[in-house]
Amino acid sequence: MHFLAWFNLLLLLPCFGTTKTCFPGCQCEVETFGLFDSFSLTKVDCSGIGSHIVPVPIPLDTSYLDLSSNKLETINESMLTGPGYTTLVSLDLSYNKIAKISSTTFSRLRYLESLDLSHNSLEVLPEDCFSSSPLSDIDLSNNKLLDIAMDIFASKGQGKSLNVDLSNNMLHTITRHREKSIPNIQNLNLSGNRLTFVPNLQGIPLRYLNLDGNPLVKVEKGDFTGLKGLIHLSLSGLHGFTEFSPHSFKELQALQVLDLSNNPNLKSLTAEVIFGLNSLQELNLSGTGISSLPKTVLKYLPSIKSITLGKDIQCLKTIKEGQYHRQIGLTKKEVLSCHDSHGSIAAASYV
Repeated sequence: MHFLAWFNLLLLLPCFGTTKTCFPGCQCEVETFGLFDSFSLTKVDCSGIGSHIVPVPIPLDTSYLDLSSNKLETINESMLTGPGYTTLVSLDLSYNKIAKISSTTFSRLRYLESLDLSHNSLEVLPEDCFSSSPLSDIDLSNNKLLDIAMDIFASKGQGKSLNVDLSNNMLHTITRHREKSIPNIQNLNLSGNRLTFVPNLQGIPLRYLNLDGNPLVKVEKGDFTGLKGLIHLSLSGLHGFTEFSPHSFKELQALQVLDLSNNPNLKSLTAEVIFGLNSLQELNLSGTGISSLPKTVLKYLPSIKSITLGKDIQCLKTIKEGQYHRQIGLTKKEVLSCHDSHGSIAAASYV
């Protein structure tokens, strides 16, 4: 039995570090699987060689191709066609000068799961440019995108969950057409853009949403309608942000983490604002103008475990023993105990 267990384990374990003949200037590393090296995949690194390399011939079993930092200005279907590209799972095109892609650029990459287009000069994304591949990760950060329709990330029958990074672009408008397929995006990073209001993402099955560093001034009731599965929301460092409307988070009944840090103009957080956050466990208010919480905070945040306030003030929910009653015995109640970074008990106004 022990021999069979070890044998099966050896069949699954990959062996790393084997090299093979590669295109001049590139490096090819082979991962072999199985006890007799019966299955192999190749990682090809052609980064930093120069724009003359494309199209680059790659081994038939290539799973990962790195074309980053090559000063590429264009990328099209013909550059990503040929033996080896049919098995490609991950493609890195970051740190180039790509300003344009077409709807067919990645159309022949039928197994592509990870695509990195970060740090390029993309301004527009054509319709259906990602629909042919079963993508699970798309990095479009640090480009020059001005507006985007979220339908562009909808796949044709693939159904895989998707992580999308659109941070540090110039986005001021984000739309979604209700008559089109809903993209299965679970993690969405929109930080560092030019959004002045919360975009309409209704129906997208988001679990993580980052809106940090946008010029949002206010969050209104209904801004998060249709995001019932959202677990983590980050609204940190919003330029000029001043207030939340009552019931701003009412729709987010599954939310567990809320980051409102580094908003110095945010002076208060009323019970009406936090109403509906029944699942919230972590609340970050560090770097804000909020120095105290509603006295009934535990009533409105029944699942809360920790709250960070001011400068390094950490409040943790604890169970405090109360008075002894003959009929019910020793009573207990939940309280927030707040301490600073030195372990000293914070002022009562933080409780």
